[in-house]
Amino acid sequence: MSQGQTTTIVQQYLDALAGDSPSEPIIRSLLDQSVRRLQMLCSNLLHRSYPRLLRPPLNLQAEELLSPVVERLLKALQETRPPTVRRFFALANQHIRWELNDLARRLDEQPPALELREGLVAAPASSGSGLSPQTRRMLAAIDELPEEEREVFSLVRIHGTTQAEAAQVLNVSTKTVQRRLNRSMVMLAETLADLRPDQSPV
Repeated sequence: MSQGQTTTIVQQYLDALAGDSPSEPIIRSLLDQSVRRLQMLCSNLLHRSYPRLLRPPLNLQAEELLSPVVERLLKALQETRPPTVRRFFALANQHIRWELNDLARRLDEQPPALELREGLVAAPASSGSGLSPQTRRMLAAIDELPEEEREVFSLVRIHGTTQAEAAQVLNVSTKTVQRRLNRSMVMLAETLADLRPDQSPV
């Protein structure tokens, strides 16, 4: 199924969800139809921003991440009704990141001795799971971006979608995605200026 077809079908389910029909079957059908795009978002964010979770002791795979994310969305969609495909995938992005942050935090809290089993070398004091103070500050700065800029930055720079794919998800032009991405980069550069002494990427 093409991206355009997925977008159309997801919007149809979102419209139905806003009506008087029982929500549970609609929500499950909505998630079933969008599962391939959700898995792509899970995989992109896991590999780009949380590579430590791919290694022992977790050995996390995108398929394993997808299941708890879908459970999160099942609960969230009982309380909220995103009116557009853009809002739906923004909600999904948020829950994917929350799930990865929870996994990374639990990994940080594990005693290093746990990694000695099966002959593995003990981890250093920092687990490298992506939740250093600097990373926490970056995530907070991203969360504080205006909604439109935050959505584009998350899709393109965190999840690794192309600008054309982000434009389809958000139902805007590629030029609009470019403008919002540029604005987000400027805002983050100003907020995190002290973290870039060598002009390293945000």
